[in-house]
Amino acid sequence: MIIYILSKLKRRASPVTIQNDSELPVVTLLVAAYNEEAYILDKIHNTLALDYPKNKLKLFFVTDGSNDRTPEIIRNFPEIEVFHSPERRGKIHAVNRVMKHVSTPIVVFCDANTALNPEALKLIVRHYQDPTVGGVAGEKRILSKDKDNASGSGEGLYWKYESFLKKKDAEVHSIVGAAGELFSIRTGLFEEPAENMLIEDFYLSLRIAANGYRFAYEPDAFASETASASVGEEWKRKVRISAGGFQAMYKLSYLLNPFRYGILTFQYVSHRVLRWTLAPLFLPLILLSSLYLAMQGFGFYQMMFVAQVAFYLLAALGYALRDRKIGIKGFFVPYYFVVMNLSVYAGLVRLLRGRQSVVWEKAKRAEA
Repeated sequence: MIIYILSKLKRRASPVTIQNDSELPVVTLLVAAYNEEAYILDKIHNTLALDYPKNKLKLFFVTDGSNDRTPEIIRNFPEIEVFHSPERRGKIHAVNRVMKHVSTPIVVFCDANTALNPEALKLIVRHYQDPTVGGVAGEKRILSKDKDNASGSGEGLYWKYESFLKKKDAEVHSIVGAAGELFSIRTGLFEEPAENMLIEDFYLSLRIAANGYRFAYEPDAFASETASASVGEEWKRKVRISAGGFQAMYKLSYLLNPFRYGILTFQYVSHRVLRWTLAPLFLPLILLSSLYLAMQGFGFYQMMFVAQVAFYLLAALGYALRDRKIGIKGFFVPYYFVVMNLSVYAGLVRLLRGRQSVVWEKAKRAEA
């Protein structure tokens, strides 16, 4: 509510679309792919269909560690430069290696299992007419179905909510964490994240914001993908992201200084830090305190306790029906909400035990 109100008080003008292709900057599109044989042809065709001058677009695909036909398939397309190493050392190592070959002023990152809309690159680069913009994030969209399971319904609604917050953050000042499915930066601002970094997209975008640049948001440039195949597959992602969130918070602790970073500190703490720390911690405390106050006879807290119990019962019902295809999208929200917050605890434990490797198992995606 606060960021929504602030966005109404301080809304930035929309960037002007570049009308003449001759004024467009040269861009590198960097795609990281690991064992994407099933999806890589679709990704290649989608990439080649992007509405951007061919003489101003360099296409880099990095396939480190892939032991299927992914590199071989890409090599059939001379428009694409393939960077392959048989050793698998994680996405961040692969990106760090390839960034040494990027010579364009702007680089766009995206995942191999996503499809970009044709105008995505043009919509992104128009933001760079503002010299205070150091990076631009696109929007992640989950392909929707009329009926979906817990993962599809929950993930789709979550990303709609997250996209709304990013839009408001950008209107006030800067987004606080780009999603790796689609984002871009000024190449000269790239800093190699440590190769043990778990969520490098989040860390890199906040480093750029901490250095005095804004990270803009372009909701009309989007990367579409299917939801995780199941809540079990989504759990893998959430636990890794949570572990990476705690790791990033430690490395970005200087952003907690509002006297130096001003509104960015407020956005970072309210949008990210509280979500990964106090919010999951307070949920059981709120339930227990509501129970105590309800037992004292306070009518308001009796209603609040009943409402919380009903919410968690719905979550339990969602768990029981998690693999069913249900038409009411909001049905699985309580279950997905509980899973997200439990994953924070699991991510912290995994990080403290040193069990979250930078080389992680991909979550299986649902069929389109």
